[in-house]
Amino acid sequence: MLLDQRRQQILTIIESLGFVSLAELAMRAQVSESTVRRDLEQLERLGHIRRTRGGAAYVGESLTPLEQRSDQARPQKLAVGRAAAELAGAGDSILLDGGTTTLEVARHLVGKPLQVVTNSLPVVNLLASQSQIELVMLGGYLYPKTGVVLGPLTIESLRQIRVRRLFMSVGGITPRGLFNSNSLLADTERAMLDVADEVVVVTDSSKLGHSALAHLCELKRVHRLVVDTGISAEWREIMADSGVALQVVACEGGDSTRSPGSGGNDLARSAGGREAASPVRTPGAG
Repeated sequence: MLLDQRRQQILTIIESLGFVSLAELAMRAQVSESTVRRDLEQLERLGHIRRTRGGAAYVGESLTPLEQRSDQARPQKLAVGRAAAELAGAGDSILLDGGTTTLEVARHLVGKPLQVVTNSLPVVNLLASQSQIELVMLGGYLYPKTGVVLGPLTIESLRQIRVRRLFMSVGGITPRGLFNSNSLLADTERAMLDVADEVVVVTDSSKLGHSALAHLCELKRVHRLVVDTGISAEWREIMADSGVALQVVACEGGDSTRSPGSGGNDLARSAGGREAASPVRTPGAG
């Protein structure tokens, strides 16, 4: 079993039981107690669990149910979703992963003539009645908490398609790249990266500087980041150095997360303040 898969298994066990002893974790994961201790150290650093005498207690979110996440940074997600949807042109084929921010993107696609592929049941429910949209629902295992389809069947379905643009949410972003909180989700999203001509990451600024359990990809795989004005000058520079076009959007009525000197407009801008171009790079190119 791969390292990320084992840690995800351990996290799932702790989440489902609330508290688990070290011996029981080792037995369930079929590894040594010393291996479990090392995994627990990493999970604690990421904020998912708290180690206690003889075991571990769950304190994190992992894949939090969609309805519980929908109110987190809501004004920022609304603004980011609206701005990102404007990137989709008539007739485009686009791919949407599951998440509260990508759901906001989907809300602003209503009325546009598009081909939309998604692994998100909430997105399907939203767009199913739109006659202008050709909707494709990917198959696979439906994760009950979030209504997102994951796993080998989903990945195999993705290998049969090609899309103009991927809109993707994340659990965290660091200089090392993108992260998400579930290894199955990360595996599925890597397959999404491989079938898109352009990768657009949509997120609120609170995700910047935070990692999660599973590393998804390096920053150079991303073409554009759409984010609210809470992004710092340091992160603007990191994105510029990584070749990521930066689109900073303000919330209606002002943005409580705005950083000093952020500008607060809806133009697509690079970290240096210039209007950002939107070239299509081959995924993985520097």
